[in-house]
Amino acid sequence: MTYKNRRKNNKKSKKNPIKIISITLFLLLWIFSVYINNSQNNIFKPKLLVENIITQADKDWDWINDIDDILAWARTEVKNKTIYKDGYFSGGYPPVGQWVCTDVIWRAFKEAWYDLKYLVDSDIKNNIWDYSRVNWSAEPNIDFRRVPNLQVYFEKYAKVLTQDVIPGNINNLSEWQPWDIVTFWAPKNHIAIISDKRNTNWVPFIIHNSAPTAREDDWLVYWNENVSSITGHYRLKY
Repeated sequence: MTYKNRRKNNKKSKKNPIKIISITLFLLLWIFSVYINNSQNNIFKPKLLVENIITQADKDWDWINDIDDILAWARTEVKNKTIYKDGYFSGGYPPVGQWVCTDVIWRAFKEAWYDLKYLVDSDIKNNIWDYSRVNWSAEPNIDFRRVPNLQVYFEKYAKVLTQDVIPGNINNLSEWQPWDIVTFWAPKNHIAIISDKRNTNWVPFIIHNSAPTAREDDWLVYWNENVSSITGHYRLKY
């Protein structure tokens, strides 16, 4: 190797460490800037995880567990855009596509073989004094479609849970689970099914029929704070 070639190689070998150091410093600065930026956007904060409960119960033997079954049937009303329209109907059941908030509840449960009409009517017949809404006169054509009556039934026979909704609180939100029922009081009596979907604060969506049509939306906190306060939160025993 000639002297000139050795000098060239020596120069290259001297330049390489400097290049490596420069590139390394640049990469470190870039990583640090990304870290700072992401930290400000809370990306590196630990994520809150609220797990939805699951069940193996399958009351109607259709190979779909009861929770998924009930949510699927409730979402059918959302998909069909069932309109909100009140009314009294002989036999109790309203025509398809024309329902109120309570109709989403009994139909979703009925499709999974939980007959709320039969259960509520039977309990009113045997314990009419528990149901102030019926005014001492049972009416099977409408009783199971009234929020106060459903609330009395759930208070007696379902698991009663918290009425508080605390966004970001894992302990509180773990109590709000799919297929739970939530009721709201005056000025607008309302009832909804808790969804398995949750927002960024892990507050669950609700599936309900509120004019003009059935919907699944992030309204649990909104309804409680701006429309009617929560008066009940229940989980039927499966």
